[in-house]
Formats: sequence, C-alpha cells, structure tokens
Amino acid sequence: MAAVAPMVLGMAGAGAGTAAADTVIDTISVGDVPFGVAVSPDGSRAYVTNIGGDSVSVIDTGTNSVVDTIGVGDGPFGVAVSPDGSRVYTANSQGDSVSVINTGTNAVIDTVGVGSFPIGVAVTPDGSHVYVTNVSSDNVSVIETAGNSVADTVAAGDGPNGVAVSPDGSRVYVSNAGSASVSVVETAGNTVVDTVSVGVSPQFVAVSPDGFRVYVANQSDDSVSVISTFTNTVVDTVAAGDGPNGVAVSPDGSRVYVTNVGDDSVSVIATLGNNVVETIPVGGSPAGVAFNPDGSRAYVVNPDDDTVSVIAVEKCLGSLCIDFGSLTGSGSGAGSMFS
Repeated sequence: MAAVAPMVLGMAGAGAGTAAADTVIDTISVGDVPFGVAVSPDGSRAYVTNIGGDSVSVIDTGTNSVVDTIGVGDGPFGVAVSPDGSRVYTANSQGDSVSVINTGTNAVIDTVGVGSFPIGVAVTPDGSHVYVTNVSSDNVSVIETAGNSVADTVAAGDGPNGVAVSPDGSRVYVSNAGSASVSVVETAGNTVVDTVSVGVSPQFVAVSPDGFRVYVANQSDDSVSVISTFTNTVVDTVAAGDGPNGVAVSPDGSRVYVTNVGDDSVSVIATLGNNVVETIPVGGSPAGVAFNPDGSRAYVVNPDDDTVSVIAVEKCLGSLCIDFGSLTGSGSGAGSMFS
C-alpha cells in the first residue's frame, strides 16, 4: 500500500492544485474467481463471493486485508448484507441455494433451497425478506428471514439475474438478460406490476438512494439504461465501456459506477447530466462493485485476477473537492467530512 500523503483540497478545474480523480489505492487478493461484493452497514467489512472457491472472503476495510474465509454453497455469485449487519446472504448458482452467514461468528447458520441457478440477491430495508433471482427458472424466490424459508415465488422475464430493492421497500427491480427488460415487482403482493424494455442482455441493476432512478448495465450494447421509477420508462441511455456488468450508485446519489468486463475498467457516470466523467482502470474482467456507506471507497471485484480493487472516491461540495485518494491508509471513515 502506498504511504499516506497529505490531503489535497482544490477547486474543480483549477489546474495543478485540483484534487485528483477517482484512484485505485489498493489491490486485495481474495479467493478463486471472485464475483460479488457487499459492504457492511458500518463500513468495517466487505464480503466477496468466490465462485471457484465456494467461499466468501471477509475483508477488513480499515487495513484492506482478508481476515476470514467462509465456506458456503456451490458457486456463490451475488451477496447481500442485512440492514443491521448481522447476516450475509449468498446466492449459490450451482447449488440452487442461499447460504445464510452469521457475521458475529463468520459461520453459515442456514441454507435455503431456491430456484435453478440463483445469481442475484437483495435484502429489503427492514431486513424481513430476501429476493433471489433464479436464471434458469425465470423467477424470483422470496425468502422470509425470520424462518429462512421461501415464502413466495414471483415469475419474472427470461433469465433474471440482477435485483435491487427500492429504499422504501415497496418495489423490487429485476433485470432479465434474455428478454432485455426489467420486471417491476410490488413487494406488498409480490406481483409484477410493470415491465420496462432496456438494452441488450441487461446484467445488474441499482436504485438511487432517493428511489427516483434505476440504473441497468446492458452488457451486449455497452450502455446503461436510466429508468424513472415514477413512470417506469427509460429516460436516458448512457454509453459505457466494453461489456458493462456490475453497477452501484454512490450514497449521495451523485455518481454511478459501472464495471466493464471487456476493457478492465469502471465508467463513472455523473447522475446530473447522465454522462461519463471518468474511466478508471481496474483488474481483469471486473464484475461486482459496491460503495462503503459514506461513499469514500468503492470496491471492485476482478474475477480474472482473483483480486479486489479499492478505489478512493473524489467527493465534491460545489467547486470544492476533497481527494480521498490521498488518504490511502484511512479505511472506511475517511469520507465523513463530505458525507
């Protein structure tokens, strides 16, 4: 890891004194073929699924080191953390199951059978339910967390993979890779209330913190669809890199990070204007991406390298920018000044 340098403040566009753009400050070796990543609510841990190793790497975000490895089901892809941080859920693609991890002991405490080839997983804001996309079953399993059992199954489009829940918990958005669409699920009745056409082979999906927008990475046409949740229509399409896959929205809603499998990069989209403002080189074939709660760090999983790239995020308040890339050893709390 690089030595700690003084924090740099600068005016946007002001020349040599301007804070640097988003920067990779560390690279962490994890398990075999990592794919998904989720960060704990307090920002102290990042959980990475390793498809080839049937495991989850637990990263201490303060030191950017792996502090534990947890054996889970066969071929874990997606991963999500409960809102209270007590549980981690992994979608085990080749085991047709979800592993439930107790974060206090870093041990699997339950395994829930779901549909065929589960990929995506998301937890509702109240922690009561987990939604799991089943690619080969063309449906979504709804797990009740109180008993860790499937309480409902929702028919989706062709090849559902990505899934995200709205901040108020009223809607779930499911990307369907085979039908170039997003299913909008009403959680009150677990029914599909709308279907939105998006780009070709949509992969993963994220909702803005205010719940107004949904962002969908369309792998086969190198774009990101921007959906208005008021009208359930695509209001913009943003050109990304080669083969966009993972997508995450910053906690302040100002940026969207999109991983590009084909060119080993992350496209940074400014949500005001929906344009790419930065492209960040990362590791091989980047997949999952997640922010820490204060937005000072982003974690990008690189399956080809068996690594995680740690990005220090530049954050701005008007024309005043703070470069978190200079705080290379500061861990998850570096961004509190402008959170």
